Amino acid sequence: MAVPDALDSFLDRFRGSFTSTLRWHQLDELWRRLGSDADAGWYLYDLDAPAPPQAPADAAAVKTFITNLDHLLRREHREDYCGIVYADDLQAPTFVKIYHPKRLGVACGFSDQPPLPGWIMSLTAPMDLHTALAPAPNPRWWGRLLRTGSEG
Repeated sequence: MAVPDALDSFLDRFRGSFTSTLRWHQLDELWRRLGSDADAGWYLYDLDAPAPPQAPADAAAVKTFITNLDHLLRREHREDYCGIVYADDLQAPTFVKIYHPKRLGVACGFSDQPPLPGWIMSLTAPMDLHTALAPAPNPRWWGRLLRTGSEG
C-alpha cells in the first residue's frame, strides 16, 4: 500500500471528521491546549493569503495567532455559542478549522460547495485549498446533445 504524500494527506485530513467547539468555554479549552503545544510545528494557514505557508510557525507566532483570532471571533460572532471552530480531536488536536464569522454560509450544514474556513491550524503541511477544491469545469453536456441530434 502506497503512503500518501503530504499534499494528499492534508486534503484527506481537511475532509476528515471534526468536532465543533459549540460553547465558548470549549473554545477556551482548545486554545489552552493549542497554546501549551505552540512549538509542535503548527502551520498557520490564512485562506485569504496568496499562498499557504511553506514552514511551520514558531511558538510566539502560534500564541499571537490564537490571541488575535480569539479577539476577532468574540468581537464578530456575538452569539451565546461558538460553533465556528472545529478540531479533529478536541483533546489532542492536530488539525483545526476556524470559520470567519462573516462568511459562514452553510458551514455547519450540508452543501455541494460549503464555504472554506478562514484559517486552518495544522501539523500537516498545507496545500492551496482554493485550487484543490475548485469546481470542475462545466462539461457543457447540452452542446454535445445538440451536436449529436443534428448529425443524424
